[in-house]
Amino acid sequence: MANHASAKKRARQNPKRATVNSNRRSRLKTFIKKIEVALLAGDMTGAKAALKAAQPELDRAAAKGILHKKTAARKMSRLSAKVKNNTSVGTQKPAKKSVAKKK
Repeated sequence: MANHASAKKRARQNPKRATVNSNRRSRLKTFIKKIEVALLAGDMTGAKAALKAAQPELDRAAAKGILHKKTAARKMSRLSAKVKNNTSVGTQKPAKKSVAKKK
């Protein structure tokens, strides 16, 4: 058990903060999933609307420390590219085949 007043306070706050952070993370995942579902269904207007709704959520998550700032930017960039290119989540360009070096 904590001995100092500040450590006792942190012990009280940590479970509350963990719950709030968990809820924010879950909310963020829901917004991202809405975009992915719309893309899989081929609903481009729905995907664009979901992307527009998810952008402030990603920014807020970065501001609150749920995601790193660059992680949020990367997620937003990739989601925007998928919506722009009309591609679903599972479809990506195939990787280049590696060519064996001759000795």
